[in-house]
Amino acid sequence: MASPVRSVGSFVVVLKDLIPDIDAARLKDAIEYASQMYGEESFPMMKDVPSLEHALRSTELLAEFCRDEDAIIASVLQLIPRAPNGSLVDVQRRFGRPVRDMVSRIHLLSYLYTADWRKSAEDMKTMLVSVSDDARILLIALSIMCMCMQHKEEILPAYRLRLCRQALQIFAPIAARLGIYALKYRLERFAFPECYPTDAEQIEDQLKRLQEAHGGFLVRSSTAMQDFLHKEGIEAQVMAREKQPYSIFRKMHTKGVSDIGKISDLFAVRVIVPSIQDCYQTLGILHRLGTPLSHRFKDYISFPKPNGYQSLHTCLLALPHSPKDVMVEVQIRTREMHNEAEYGIAAHWMYKEKVDPLARSVQRFSLPGAFKTDRSNGAQDKKSRDIDDGFSITDHIYLLTPHGDIIELPDGSTPLDFAFMIHTDVGLRFKGARVNGRIASISYPLENGDVVEILTHKEPRPAFQWMETLTTSSARSKLKAYFFSHNRSQFLQKGREMVNAELKARGLHGLDNDLTVLSTFDGASLPVREREDLLVKVGMGSVRTSSILRHIALATVPKKIQKKGVSAAKKRPEQLVTVIGQKLDLPYRFAKCCSPATAIPRPEKIVGVVTRAGILSVHRVGCGMVRDVNPQRKVKMEWVVGK
Repeated sequence: MASPVRSVGSFVVVLKDLIPDIDAARLKDAIEYASQMYGEESFPMMKDVPSLEHALRSTELLAEFCRDEDAIIASVLQLIPRAPNGSLVDVQRRFGRPVRDMVSRIHLLSYLYTADWRKSAEDMKTMLVSVSDDARILLIALSIMCMCMQHKEEILPAYRLRLCRQALQIFAPIAARLGIYALKYRLERFAFPECYPTDAEQIEDQLKRLQEAHGGFLVRSSTAMQDFLHKEGIEAQVMAREKQPYSIFRKMHTKGVSDIGKISDLFAVRVIVPSIQDCYQTLGILHRLGTPLSHRFKDYISFPKPNGYQSLHTCLLALPHSPKDVMVEVQIRTREMHNEAEYGIAAHWMYKEKVDPLARSVQRFSLPGAFKTDRSNGAQDKKSRDIDDGFSITDHIYLLTPHGDIIELPDGSTPLDFAFMIHTDVGLRFKGARVNGRIASISYPLENGDVVEILTHKEPRPAFQWMETLTTSSARSKLKAYFFSHNRSQFLQKGREMVNAELKARGLHGLDNDLTVLSTFDGASLPVREREDLLVKVGMGSVRTSSILRHIALATVPKKIQKKGVSAAKKRPEQLVTVIGQKLDLPYRFAKCCSPATAIPRPEKIVGVVTRAGILSVHRVGCGMVRDVNPQRKVKMEWVVGK
C-alpha cells in the first residue's frame, strides 16, 4: 500500500512551527506546483512512496537544520527535473534563480545514489563538494539521505545496501566535516546495522552486558557531578552520553580488538556552562571530584579542531557512583559551543547568528590539512582520529545529459567540449546546444549541475575556428585529427607556402615537387607521404616552420647567394675544397680554431659545418670545436685535386 501524502495545509502548519518567519503563501505555492508536476509518480528508490511525500519528508527534516526559505522551497521542488513536464526554466520564473540553482544541483547529486555510477567513495565525495558551492545544497543532500535511512525499510532491495554504504562512507563524513554531528550520528545509527549486521549485533550484545554489569551508573554519576558544580557556584547542565555503536566499531577496528571492554572512552558526559571562564573553572573543580589522567587532556577551546569544534576534554576515574576501574570522558563547553558541535554550519540558521552560510562553508572546506582519507572501513591513524574523513574541492564540473548520464569536464568548459566528450562524431556534427532547456552559444561557460542537450547536423561540419572555443586538449586533438585527414589538401598547400617563405627568407631555394628538402628528418629517411604530413601540420598550426627546418640538413638545400653570406665569407679566386659527391654551392671559410688551410702538412681529412648564416666553416676532422655539433649540420668535404 502506498504511503499517504499529507495535505498542503497540514505540512505548511508543521513548517510554520519550525520556521515562524517563512512565507506561508510561497511555501504553499511550491507544494501545489510540486504536486501538479509529480502527479502519481513514486520516488524511484522507494516502494510505494509518492514523490511528493518523499520531498515533504526530507524537507521537514531539513527544517530542523536549515531554516533558509529558498532552501526549503528547493527541497520541496527537488524532483522537478525528473518530472515528465518539469522545467528548471519554469522553476526560475516562479521561485527565482537561487531556488533553480539549488534544484539543478540536487538533481545532479541524486545520480550519486539512483544511477549505476561506478565511482569510488573519494570521487563521489569530491563531486558532492564540487557541485555544492552553496552550503545549503549539502544540507539538502544530507537531509535526503538521512530521510532515506530513517525509512530504509521502504527502500527497494536493489538500492538499500548501496545507499547505506554511501551514508557511512560519504554522507556521514561530510556531515562531520560540516560539524553537524546530530546528522552524522543519525546516518551512522541507521546505516551501520545494514552494512555490518554481524558486527552491529555483537556490539549491541556487548553493550547490553556492560550496562547490566555496571548498573547504569552514568546517569547517577552525572547527577552527582551537576550537584557538586552547583554547590561550587557553577550553573552547569550535565548530560550522560554513551559512545555510538558505529564509533565503537571503528575504534575496535583501529585497535584490532574484539572486546568493547578494551575501548577506553565508552562512557562520557557533557557539561554545559555559561561562559568560557566557567569551562576552565569547571575543569579544576571536576579534577577535585575525580582522578584525572594527565595524558588524556585536550584543550579544543584554545586549539579548535579543523571543523570548528570547541570543548575541553578530560578523563576521570573514581567519580561518584562509577566503578573504580571505569574511565569517564568529560566534555566541557558553553551553550554556543554545544550548538556548534551538534549543528555545525546549520547553527546560525537555528540560533539566528549573523553569519553568511556560504562564507562559513567555504571556510570549513578551505582549512589546510583538515581532510583525511579513510581507506580501511573507517580506521584512522592516531594523530587524525579526532578528524572525520573529508574531501577536497577540485577544478572540475559535473554535468548531465538529458538521459541523466554524468559528464565530468574541467571548469570553464563549453557545450562544444561537452559534445566532444560524449563522442567525437557528436562533436564534429555539432550544430548548437540547449543548456537547462535554453539555447546557449557555442562558447557558453558551463556550470555544475547544468543539463546539456547537443543539437547536431546530419553530417560533420566542423569549423577550424572551433580551436579557439575548445578548452579541453582531448577535444582539440580530435578536431585536429579530423582536419588532418579531411582537409589535407588545403593545409598541405598552406604548409608548402609557409615553408617556402621561410626558405626564401634564409636565401634558400624553395620546395620541389618531391619535397626533397624534407627527405631526411633527424637523420631518418622520410617517404613522400610523411613529408607531406609535416607540411599539413605546419599548415594547421600544429608545428612551427622554424621547428621543421631545425631538423633537416640545410646543407643539402640549393643556396641562393645572399649579400650577407658573400660579405661574411672570405672571397677566394679559386676553390680549394669541395663537398664529397656534389658541387659546392655554399660560400665557405676555413675555421681559425684549427686552421686547416695553413697547416703544414695540410690535414688529409676535413669536415664542413653549416653555420646559421648559411656558410660552410671548414675544420680538421677531430677538431674539438665540431665534436658536439649536430650531425645534420656536418658535411663531408675533401681538397680539390691539384690545389
